[in-house]
Amino acid sequence: MAGLSLLLWSLPWIVLGGYIVLGVREPPPLPGPPRGGPPRARSSRPAVSVIVPARNEAHNIGACVGSIAASDYPDFELIIVDDQSHDGTGARARGIGRGRATRLLVVDGELVPPGWFGKQWACWQGAREARGDLLLFTDADTVHGSGLLARAVAELDTTGGDALTVIGRQTMASFWEQLVQPQVFLLLALRYPRMGVALPARRWRSAIANGQYLLFRQDAYQEIGGHAAVRYEAAEDLRLAQRLVAGGCRLIVRSAHRDLATRMYQGLGEVVAGWSKNMMQAGLRTVPQMLRPCAAPLMLLSGMVIWLAPPAAFGAALLGMGETVLLAWSAGVTGCLMLFWTWWGTRFGAPAWVGPLYPLGAVVGHWILLRSWLGRSRVEWKGRSYAWDVYADVSEESAAPGPTRARWR
Repeated sequence: MAGLSLLLWSLPWIVLGGYIVLGVREPPPLPGPPRGGPPRARSSRPAVSVIVPARNEAHNIGACVGSIAASDYPDFELIIVDDQSHDGTGARARGIGRGRATRLLVVDGELVPPGWFGKQWACWQGAREARGDLLLFTDADTVHGSGLLARAVAELDTTGGDALTVIGRQTMASFWEQLVQPQVFLLLALRYPRMGVALPARRWRSAIANGQYLLFRQDAYQEIGGHAAVRYEAAEDLRLAQRLVAGGCRLIVRSAHRDLATRMYQGLGEVVAGWSKNMMQAGLRTVPQMLRPCAAPLMLLSGMVIWLAPPAAFGAALLGMGETVLLAWSAGVTGCLMLFWTWWGTRFGAPAWVGPLYPLGAVVGHWILLRSWLGRSRVEWKGRSYAWDVYADVSEESAAPGPTRARWR
């Protein structure tokens, strides 16, 4: 009888584990370079404009631009938009050789107009300078393999896609990155378990893209309104993906862990600040408006029950509170969760010893979620502050191509 009780108490964790193992699938890998020798001549391949928005990225810009400049694609230009940096980003970018690029242009970004986020404004300025048939937007904290661009263009051509986004590996150098980042990635995996599956227009809320590498056909980019259409969205990549799918465009999602690396945040402070600015803003954009007021409390409550209740119960049982069955249940579930987080974290490069410390990471993750929710009326990032209404209506109509309907104040 006790065994049956333990099984019933453990059922939610068993169901969740089964869903993760059986239901979550990584996007298909980006195919390797086409057979048949070196890349085709420039005249037979579409020209690509690679646009890199950069604000105070002096410590990253050299590795990013240098890796892109070494791409073996025959026809691409590099456009770096220095978004009002005050750390010498623009000067460092100008000192980098253009490598194999046909052109390297550093644009001094203009002041951000009212009603725009800084990144979208920088991307929009870069797009205005672009000469290519394809537009690749990539972040300044990325490092690219030399064959990545050619492979991405080939896959876009092979699949007949209108846009392609690539999921790379995340570089996590500090303890806090290794502890917290995998927990956030699990949230994304649970919400988007099959990223690689093409979506019909009616499922536009389930579309997602990685703003670290987003390749558009020029006509598709213009059709959905480009970054101007998502000019005041905290998670512009997600909203661009939603607009693409809602507008009937084909979005391709692939993975390339060896050829695309990103260190999103450095240390606990940046992890908390970075995810706080868009976790709730992005999450609520994926659910209907009527569910938004209760979505955040449900996320917080369910997360606390799943991840924090078992170790809390185990600690209480060790202190003599509760019966033996509580000790047995909490010890078993907590042990399984520690094994799970060890397995999950090592997939992203975290050392195995970090896994058993997952309750600490869960506390930080819930603090980020709470901070994002409570601070939902204001987004702060890289020295800028934006007023924001996270409950603004984003209907099917406003997700489709046309002027954005996000509210700003």
